Amino acid sequence: MKKILIVFTGGTFSMVIDEATGGAIPKYSGEELIQRIPYAKELADIKCYDFGMYPGPHMTPLLMFDLSNKIKELLSKEKFEGIIVTHGTDTLEETAYLLDLTLDIKIPVVVIGSMKNASDPDWDGPRNLIDAVNICLNDNCKNLGVLVCLNGDINAASEVTKTFTDEVDTFHSLDFGSLGFVDKNRVILNRLPRKLETLHTHKINTNVDLLTTYAGMNEKFFRFSADSKVEGLVVEALGVGNVPPTAFEGIKYTVGKNIPVVLVSRCPAGETLDVYSYPGAGKWLSSIGVIFTDYLNGQKARIKLMLALGITRDHTELKKIFGSLI
Repeated sequence: MKKILIVFTGGTFSMVIDEATGGAIPKYSGEELIQRIPYAKELADIKCYDFGMYPGPHMTPLLMFDLSNKIKELLSKEKFEGIIVTHGTDTLEETAYLLDLTLDIKIPVVVIGSMKNASDPDWDGPRNLIDAVNICLNDNCKNLGVLVCLNGDINAASEVTKTFTDEVDTFHSLDFGSLGFVDKNRVILNRLPRKLETLHTHKINTNVDLLTTYAGMNEKFFRFSADSKVEGLVVEALGVGNVPPTAFEGIKYTVGKNIPVVLVSRCPAGETLDVYSYPGAGKWLSSIGVIFTDYLNGQKARIKLMLALGITRDHTELKKIFGSLI
């Protein structure tokens, strides 16, 4: 039987309803969860590692980076045919993307979670785990980067995002669609990930802010961020990459302090481009050195910038890392 490593980090997957509060809280360790899903051990030789019992909102970029390093350490000591990471869904896409950018390995890596807790009669954790095991057992799933699989859908970590607050069918790749799906233990792949890349860094700079622009936004929050000595800023712009003129002044102030600014769109899909030239539009932003992105949302761009700043602060190099055509 193929050997698979399952790294448990917590999340709703490990939760049950607490009688005192009536809300879901973490309870089960990895081994305890596997005991509740015995079919998994019929498919593979499973080894469990408990990284923690973190609800999704408790995960931090430093913990995500530690998780990546722990996986590398475990792989250096023992050979596995695949890796599964269980995770809270609120920050799952960020951890999955960080792992995608930092794990340069060929075997399948699948990040899963569950939208229902183990007290629910329709707990989706078992199905997601079994689907992930089948992905790890499939040779066609090697060299695909980190994958995310919930509700049978297989998505690339670099492309997927959480779209519903509480539906099991919540993770989707809005720009390009899923890579494939799992059905009755069969793994069906329809395409490859659009982009695979690895950032080789031994550190992460978490001093990066994320601001969303809105109608009438002024420069206040940009100045506050810059004056607080932030080392990087991601801006969720309007549309294809435009901001109000008053917000532009704040971005200009930030760039003037030699702080890299990365631009994404607050739209749920699409890239940023400098196609407009009115005050505050893309042409203005590119002219002052703002870095445009290639199909990343704000939370993913922040993860990437934190890792990139662990490598360099050179503006030209950062533009290359983000694939900026501007």
